[in-house]
Amino acid sequence: MSTKQEIFTLLGGRVKIHRSNYNPTSDAVWLAAFAPTNIKTVLDVGIGTGGVSLCLHAHNPDAIITGIDTSPEMLTMCTQNAKLNNTDINLIQSDITTWRTSETFDLVLTNPPYFNGTPAHHNAHHNADLPKWISRCIARVRPMGTFCIITDATTISTTIAEMSKKLGDIHILPLFGAKRTAERVLISGRLGTRGISILDQGLPMNCEPILRDGLTIADFLSRLDQQ
Repeated sequence: MSTKQEIFTLLGGRVKIHRSNYNPTSDAVWLAAFAPTNIKTVLDVGIGTGGVSLCLHAHNPDAIITGIDTSPEMLTMCTQNAKLNNTDINLIQSDITTWRTSETFDLVLTNPPYFNGTPAHHNAHHNADLPKWISRCIARVRPMGTFCIITDATTISTTIAEMSKKLGDIHILPLFGAKRTAERVLISGRLGTRGISILDQGLPMNCEPILRDGLTIADFLSRLDQQ
């Protein structure tokens, strides 16, 4: 990431973000890079200031993106970031756990509020009912569509247990920082399939081809296979 005045960038400058009280981290880049390409409709649950959606749009410029969040402040900042990147995002102020709609999407992705305890000043990533959050996300996936999540490694059992109720083809990719144990985990699954689960060997969280060069994980792994 680089800084220039009040704007910083992701994906080697392809995505621009206004600096604010809540700035997207590398989690946003990883989640967008993990998502499938060539998808038409996307729901970003807990969109915040738009980091995941804007990175996803860089990989999928033709995707129609909808974002949902409870915070009007976050949505205002997301609108500003979308304008900065000449990107259209349909924004909804609501809580995914109570939102009532019949609309479904090719892809639903989320960086959920997985921590419990005293919230940070921006109140992100804290004190949600994670199983209910995941269940309501999956309810918005169309048949044969995909659900993607990035979460703290300590929540992996809860996350997979909830996903396994409705999803198959579950793909698990750990992300490692300085510790020998995973810090984050990317998990995806498809609605209405019964395919086996796959556990990847994992990647370092500071992987420059993903964070700096803006490759998707699929592209990066295919390049490794060719070496």
